[in-house]
Amino acid sequence: MPLLRAAGLGLLLSLSLSLAHASPAVPQNGVDYATLARSQPVQANGAKVEVIEFFMYHCPVCNALEPLLEEWVRKEGDRITVRRIHYPSTGRADPEAHLFLTLEALGRLGDMHAKVFKAVHTDHIRLNKDDVIIDWAAKNGIDRAAFLDAWNSFGVTTRLRQLDKVAANYQVESAPTLIVGGRFLTNPGLLSRQMEGADRADVFKATLQVADKLVDKAAQAK
Repeated sequence: MPLLRAAGLGLLLSLSLSLAHASPAVPQNGVDYATLARSQPVQANGAKVEVIEFFMYHCPVCNALEPLLEEWVRKEGDRITVRRIHYPSTGRADPEAHLFLTLEALGRLGDMHAKVFKAVHTDHIRLNKDDVIIDWAAKNGIDRAAFLDAWNSFGVTTRLRQLDKVAANYQVESAPTLIVGGRFLTNPGLLSRQMEGADRADVFKATLQVADKLVDKAAQAK
């Protein structure tokens, strides 16, 4: 299992090289970001650049990055559109990914997305089984019948089965990972390798600085 799926960023930082080599202001392809072998279709119109976050609800790094990412999205404003994709860490029936897709189908990500992170990381509820998730959703203000209808719907189950292929198309192997403009990939793991001894906040800041530059790069190519 890739390191960012299994552990916090502290362990990852022990594998880093040198803070002096970090270059978020002038990111280098193959160092601070990667260019996908094949560009992927985007859902952004006009001058806006699509940014996709691949994440996992149980991932401690994803949880820690979330408030900073939200702040970055607000700062970017009308330059970007944002999509989230839950990485299917346990395969084609990943329960957390199933939860995310169900909330998305119900239009409830706005009020429930943060609650899921809180349930997992603050309340220590293991949302890794279907029945536990369904009970949790019902206890947190979602009509059980409506939730089950969406959970079992053709659209949700089809998208769930396709997530592993989607992740492979974007060359994503860990979370959190950002995809910019359907062409560029960056994540805290790439930046941490350049930042020996840096704390997590600095790695996150550098990651989002690289994302800034990749948004610029993608916008110029439109």
